[in-house]
Amino acid sequence: MKEFENRTAIVTGGAKGIGRTIVKSFAETGASVIVIDTDKECGDTLSKEYGNEVLFYHGDIAEKETLDKFTDFIFSKFNSIDFLINNACLMKGGLNTGTYEDFNFVLRVGVSAPFYLTQKCMPYFSEGSSVVNISSTRAFMSQQNTESYTAAKGGINALTHGMSITLAGKTRVNAIAPGWIETRGQEWTGADNAQQPVGRVGITKDIADMVLYLCSDKAGYITGQTFIIDGGMTKQMIYHNDFGWEYKV
Repeated sequence: MKEFENRTAIVTGGAKGIGRTIVKSFAETGASVIVIDTDKECGDTLSKEYGNEVLFYHGDIAEKETLDKFTDFIFSKFNSIDFLINNACLMKGGLNTGTYEDFNFVLRVGVSAPFYLTQKCMPYFSEGSSVVNISSTRAFMSQQNTESYTAAKGGINALTHGMSITLAGKTRVNAIAPGWIETRGQEWTGADNAQQPVGRVGITKDIADMVLYLCSDKAGYITGQTFIIDGGMTKQMIYHNDFGWEYKV
């Protein structure tokens, strides 16, 4: 079944990783997908693979001018938007390794761009439309020197429930917080799998499937929520020698 046939989706950071799988999932269920990414080679390859179903726009969403040109490009081709997936983000270190400029750049990509892109799309959202923001379990837990990414993901969670109230009655807004997701096809064994209650590392399809669910009519009563998809890792405490994991100073 082509569940999203004749529907239109925007995906930021859709050339690789989780974003690429989200793009493919929408395209394979009949939607037209507009992708923006800084990786031109991967984006062009994706567009060629799916033909007219996927339009690729090369640009950096950290720049307001890029977002203005991107939305002009979209609305010159489409009269309405059904789904907006704010996926793009990156990490540029933290207290010990990042600069003021690094920190602000990540916030521009991970928080300011989703805000502005949603604002630009507001007049074009169709009835039953949906915004899905890709957060991270790093909004709730951290490694050292990850403050730029952690702050952006905490910000997108707050932005999600804020936008869900402003857009109430017109567009549902939710977020997904992935845990450990393998994006390059690497196989994991032993303690890496065992420490997760579901027994494996996540794959990009785990996130894409949830995106499509939240955009579907089946999720019509859900808005303003952040869904953690992490195989249960944030619920299980791991100490030295648990599940084959060793702590080494």
